[in-house]
Amino acid sequence: MSTAPTAPPAATPPKVIHLAPLHGPWPATGRWSRIWPGIGRPADAGTVLAITAAGLVATLDVPLDRPGIGWLVAALTGTAALVIARRTGNRLPADAPIPRITRPAVRLRPDRYAWGAATIALLAVGTFRSAGWLFLLCLATATLTGALALTGGRSLRSIAIGYAMSVISTFRAPLWLSRGAARLRGGARAGTGAEAGAGPNIRIAATVGASVALLTVFGALFASADQAFADALTAIAPDLSVATAFRWVFVFVVTSMIVGGAAYLRSAPPDLSESDIIEGRKVSRLEWAIPLCLLVALFAAFVAVQLTVLFGGERHVLGTDGLTYANYARGGFWQLSFVTGLTLVVLAGAARWAPREQPADRVLIRVVLGALAALTLVIVASALHRMNLYAETYGLTALRLLVACCEAWFGLVLLLVLAAGVRIRATWLPRVAIAVGVAALFGLAAANPDQMIADYNIRQDRTIDLDYLATLSPDAVPALSALNQPERDCVLGRIELRLRDQPDDWRGWNLGRERARTVLRELTPRCS
Repeated sequence: MSTAPTAPPAATPPKVIHLAPLHGPWPATGRWSRIWPGIGRPADAGTVLAITAAGLVATLDVPLDRPGIGWLVAALTGTAALVIARRTGNRLPADAPIPRITRPAVRLRPDRYAWGAATIALLAVGTFRSAGWLFLLCLATATLTGALALTGGRSLRSIAIGYAMSVISTFRAPLWLSRGAARLRGGARAGTGAEAGAGPNIRIAATVGASVALLTVFGALFASADQAFADALTAIAPDLSVATAFRWVFVFVVTSMIVGGAAYLRSAPPDLSESDIIEGRKVSRLEWAIPLCLLVALFAAFVAVQLTVLFGGERHVLGTDGLTYANYARGGFWQLSFVTGLTLVVLAGAARWAPREQPADRVLIRVVLGALAALTLVIVASALHRMNLYAETYGLTALRLLVACCEAWFGLVLLLVLAAGVRIRATWLPRVAIAVGVAALFGLAAANPDQMIADYNIRQDRTIDLDYLATLSPDAVPALSALNQPERDCVLGRIELRLRDQPDDWRGWNLGRERARTVLRELTPRCS
């Protein structure tokens, strides 16, 4: 009795992973979807691996408590991860339950690369300067230049939108990356069965285990054979503790979010051209001209009546009963600085809402805003004059130097406003103003501010505040070595004590601290 051949069992169909949209359903039209449609599919393998590697490198080399070369290494690694990460674009998967959105690719401008280079250079300041306040300022500025490199806004509105997108993308990136990692794991199991899917995982675990075993065995042998090699391993190896583990987790999470957010924007770059050209609603001529004309009159009256107070200097102080240098300089500087910053806001608002279609409107804008900017330049000069007088009398500090630099930057921005008034419409102004500020920050870092403060205070013919000089960063040690013997030993002794209590490993290596240690070894200061 013959039986019919049994048909082979049907192959198990490959497992299909249906992923929900990353942002939830969005309409096919609308201003927000046109600016930033987002990504319709998870991150690819190259992106996930590159960002994970960048997070691991930053975990091992970023010194959170000081400026150091580790920040530059993390910046370079993050940049390399963005280069390696493949552009996934705005395409949606075929089974996505949302409408497909298409738009032309956003072309990168050359200035985007310049902003990216500026971001890396700002983080590199920590390799050469040890002043913590300076590096924190560079770190904060790097967030703005990094946002400009990723989004490339032109107007104030688009720059603000791009910065907000950069922040939002850091919180969207974890979901994007986790779904990419889930798809990779699902793809390994699909079509081959669970047993076949477990094979690659076992091989990866075996590879990692073999690598760790080989490095441990041969590293221990080399360390026992040579003390210098053992010391090198001790310097490289981190100090394992609960605090170290917590720092590792924190740095890895934050770095992965930042680099992942940058890769997210790189894969779905926003199109801010619409925000650059939108003019918005305008007000009538009298609605903006009358308030600003009255403000110009107030500025002119202040400058005309207070010329003696503004530029009287020493004669005005000595000739006024009860007036001291502190009251003259400190009492007026902060008010005038606030006036300068508030005036820039007023100028930006007037440029936003003032109509310019008619020739009379353009003439009125040039006259009123030009007069206001010119009078504000006089206020800037007065504020800088007061700060110079105050520093000559009471000494220079980091806060006084920084605020004076900000005031000088305000003056440069006002000059740019006057130049922009020639053609009324100047789309270059916001970016150039930011670029001037970044260049000024680079100039301040190159000038070595703490050393400049120490040198300025030592050269002045007055009593020196030794307690303040002792709080300066090691960048000031070469200038502090010019102090007289008792004062020098006391000031440098306190700096040397800080350096001894906080030694650097390779992650925190810094040129300023290294030079300070060299000078201190030659002088061997002691403070009784």
